[in-house]
This record gives sequence, C-alpha cells and structure tokens, in this order.
Amino acid sequence: MLVDSHCHLDYPDLLADIDAVVARARAAGVSRLVTISTHVARHASYAALAERFAPVFWTIGTHPHNAADEPDTAVETLIELSQAPKCVAIGEAGLDFFYDKSPRDVQERVFRTHIAAARATGLPLVIHARDADDVMIDILRAEHALGPFGAVLHCYSSGLALARTGLDLGFYLSFSGIITFKRSEALRAIVAEVPADRLLVETDAPYLAPEPHRGKPNEPAYVVRTAEVMAKVKNLSLNELATITTANAERVFSRMAAFIKSAPGA
Repeated sequence: MLVDSHCHLDYPDLLADIDAVVARARAAGVSRLVTISTHVARHASYAALAERFAPVFWTIGTHPHNAADEPDTAVETLIELSQAPKCVAIGEAGLDFFYDKSPRDVQERVFRTHIAAARATGLPLVIHARDADDVMIDILRAEHALGPFGAVLHCYSSGLALARTGLDLGFYLSFSGIITFKRSEALRAIVAEVPADRLLVETDAPYLAPEPHRGKPNEPAYVVRTAEVMAKVKNLSLNELATITTANAERVFSRMAAFIKSAPGA
C-alpha cells in the first residue's frame, strides 16, 4: 500500500470526477491521500473532502503563488485551523522564483509565518521550492536555529545542496512523476543519495503525470508508477519501497497515523 503524500483533490480536473478518482487510487493500492492547501481561505473545502473520504487527509497553508492574496494570515489562524483531526501538516508554503506570481518579499514573509506555525503546532511544514535554492537554504538554516520544526521538501526538483540541507535538518524529500521523465537523470541521482527512511512519493496531481501518462491530467492512482521508478533506483522491490515510504509518511504525518490507529476501519 502506498501513500500519495501530495495531491490537489479540490482542483477541477480531479473534483469533477472525485468519487472515481478516489476509487481508482484505492484499487491501485494507494491507501492514503494528502490533499494540499493552496489558500487558507479554502480550508473548508479541504476539510470537507477529508470528511467525505476516509483515505483523505488535508493540510492548511498558502502556496507562494497565492502569497499576495493572503499576505497577512496570522500564525494564530494557522494554528487554530490546523487543530482539525485530519489536518496533518502546515502548507504548502515556500518560495517560487520561477513564476514570481507573488512579490519575493511577500513570499518570504508568508513562508516564515508558516514555519512559525509548524514550530508551534509540531505539525510538519510542506515546502514548495522552485528556482530559489540559495535563499531557501538560508531561511531554513536560520529558522531552524531559532527552534526546530519538521518538514517535507515536496515535489523535489531542486539541486543537491538543498537536498543535503534538508536532510541535515531532519526533513523528508518527496518525489513526483518528474523522476520518471527521460531527462531526469540528475534527479534520479538525488533519489539514489537520499536515505530510504527520508523518502516519500507523491503525484502533485493534477500536475506532472508520470510516464507513460505524461501530458495528461495526473491522479493519485499514478503514484504507483513513480514508486516503481523510485524502487528501481533504490534497488528495492515495489513492495519494499511501498512499505518504507508508507512508514515514512505515517512518521512525518504523525497525526495521520494517530487518526488511523484511533479509527482502524478508516
């Protein structure tokens, strides 16, 4: 059984066929799905998906693309909303200097707010990082020095230096369908270097469908293909990789594991 550690079930491509999407994931052996917040203001929609579907959990946060829309969300607001039983993380938040859809100083301020919320709640922070490796490294090291927090560097596609920084700080690295692409040799080399107990798999659905689905809408069932490639890189069987990454997901998203234990039929 696998965990899709990062998807966006509220996006139209998935929401329009949500019952079938969840059913296909379960049929493929994907036991848990973490639907990721991009706007704090939409928290009710994420919570509703988690309430409707037993395998679904959710997060609370503001994507860097939307930081300018929610520049002043308070730490206290994130803490309060994160108390829901199936809310398992803060984020996604971070820096995206590729698209620059929000001013960089606003992205950074919002990101630091989310770090403070992760530190205060003990929930992991789901981090988005694109074309911002050096600034991200500086922020993570400085903030971690102020007080530790857990985190997942999601849809990892950055360089080796940021990967090693994340590992040094105790973070997890989550890889998407990008690792299945023909020209992703450098990224697969990073997968090879990451210790097995720090690896997660994800889809980032509806984006980044793995081969042979590339160019089509992605969905959680396709995380199996990413896991197959990761298993090959790590010289593991798919079952071994699934066991390891599911244990990792339940460790980093400890509230998910606690919820499952308290409701074993879920």
